[in-house]
Formats: sequence, structure tokens, C-alpha cells
Amino acid sequence: MEVGFDSFGSAVIDESTGDVLHAEKSMTDLLDRIVHADKMGIDVFGMGEHHRPDYFDSSPVTILAAAAARTENIKLTSAVTVLSAADPVRVFQSFATLDLISKGRTEMVVGRGSFIDAFPLFGYDLSHYDELFTEKLGLLLQIRDNKRVTWSGKFRPTLKDQPVYPRPAQENIPIWLGVGGTPASFARAGTLGMPLMVAVIGGETHRFRPLIDIYRNAWREAGHDPAGMRVGLHSLGYVGETTEAAVEEFYPGHTRTMNKIGKERGWRPQSRAHFDAQRGPTGALLVGGPEEVAEKILRHSQALGGIDRITFQMDSAELTHEQRLRAIEIIGQRVSPILKEA
Repeated sequence: MEVGFDSFGSAVIDESTGDVLHAEKSMTDLLDRIVHADKMGIDVFGMGEHHRPDYFDSSPVTILAAAAARTENIKLTSAVTVLSAADPVRVFQSFATLDLISKGRTEMVVGRGSFIDAFPLFGYDLSHYDELFTEKLGLLLQIRDNKRVTWSGKFRPTLKDQPVYPRPAQENIPIWLGVGGTPASFARAGTLGMPLMVAVIGGETHRFRPLIDIYRNAWREAGHDPAGMRVGLHSLGYVGETTEAAVEEFYPGHTRTMNKIGKERGWRPQSRAHFDAQRGPTGALLVGGPEEVAEKILRHSQALGGIDRITFQMDSAELTHEQRLRAIEIIGQRVSPILKEA
């Protein structure tokens, strides 16, 4: 099982003015964490894409390119590329360039994103939400698999035997499909023969098994090689030296962040009882000591029929740079070996 991290490049906000504070230091710290993850043997690091003051990741490929120049082994991916509001040609060119810089360590996770800020920013109608993604995903896969492309669609000018450069270092950049809880999305990933990255940020992880079964059945029905089928799990999490330390450090900031997002979306405020339930044996949160979290991931994997990748997302908890560095070290040295041995 591969072990990784996803980040949104969280910003420090002055609550009284709304201004972003210490922007340059936050970016430097983020790059230092990716370098540290590489040194700790972490398999993959993903950058999200948002267009909000809370995050620095509106240009994830730029961040990943800076990290590529300072790392040696770690895979570098998006998490996720908001493909609905992007030009697939430019997306491919950017990631192909990143693949050359990183010497073949690039991947993509593409999806529709959990926020809608990109749609008005780039002039897209939200009513075309699924239609945009379907068309652009088809074009992106065609560009990846062919050096010359002939294509026509609704939302982009036609391409007639058009070469798209540069080509990546890898023969084909791995493109994962990032999904939430929509059965059609799981089926689409299987039908297209794409690796699946499942974002589980709440509820009980084992309840995603029927959806993952939809993916696996669609993969088989489409006739793809079973050896290429891969399932990844993206979860909010944090590992401390002990369970008590992890909870004490993670809970306050995580609750503030989730309640802030929840206020925008009409969710009920999160209580400590809710947090404890999510941190429990079947809940989605991966928060605790190293052995406890490793055992929980293995239970999740068994319940879901096997997973190939787990990625932690720590940005929700307002942790210090030093706390995140230490968590990366603990996960790399004490959690990852348990998962790989199992």
C-alpha cells in the first residue's frame, strides 16, 4: 500500500481584516514539508486546487514543479485538478512539463472539486456541471494516449490532427479519477479503466464498499486488465506520538475549520461527540497514535476489499509547521512500514 499526503496549501488569515498573513513563509514551509516527506520515504504528495483566500493552491502545478526540483523519489500529483473549469490541452501540457522536470514522477487526480469557485472565475455555467467534466475528461484522456488529436465538442474549439506538446517522460501519465459519493462517478472510473481516488471526509468508511464494488464491476464489464485496477483513499488525519497528543493537537483547529465550511453549506456545528465518533473504529478520521492509525487503515482496507493508496490531509486542523513535519516523520517511519508489511 502506498502512503501519501494531500495539501491545499492552507493560508493564515487575519480574522479581523480577512488579509492573508505570512504568505511567503507559508509557501516555503509547504515546500519544506514536501521535501521532508520525500526524505521520510513517503510515496506520494498531492496538491489540491482551490480559488479561495484560505488556500495557496490555485496553481498546483507551479508548487509541484518547485517541489520536483528539490526531491528525488516521491510521486507528485494533483488532488484534485478541477478539470471542469480548465482547458484539457493546457492541463496536459502543464503536467507533461512537470513530468519532465520530475523525471517521470508525475500523476494527476482529476475531478469536479468540492467547491464551485472556479466556475464563475473562468466563465463556466454551473448548470453544465457534469456535461463539462464528461467532455473535458474525454479530451484529456485522448491527448494523453495520442500524440496527434482530432476532436470536437461543445465547450472548446475543435482540434484537427493537432499535435500537443511537450510529451511527458512517462509513456502515459497516470490519471486517477477523484470521486465523492456519486455512483455514476464510480462506474465512470471503472468503465474508462482509470485508477479511483475516493475522498472520505465523514461518515463511516466501510459504507463506501458498495460504491467501490460498482467501480470494480464496471472495470470488469469493460474488459480492462484486472491488474491495472487501483483504489486510493483520501482521508482527514493526523498522527502524533500518542493518541492523546494527536487528539489534543488536531481537534480544536479541525473543528473550527469544519464549522466554518459547514456554515457556508448549511451543516450542523460539529460537536466533540461527533469528532470522537469519527475518530472511532469505523469513522473516517485517521487521528491517533501510529499503531492505532495503522490498524484502522488496515481495517478500512479489508472492509473496502483492499486499497492500494492512502493519503492523509492535515490542513483542516491549523497545525503548526513543526507539528506537520513531525507527523510526516511518524507516518513515514512508523505507520508506513506496518502497512507495507501487511
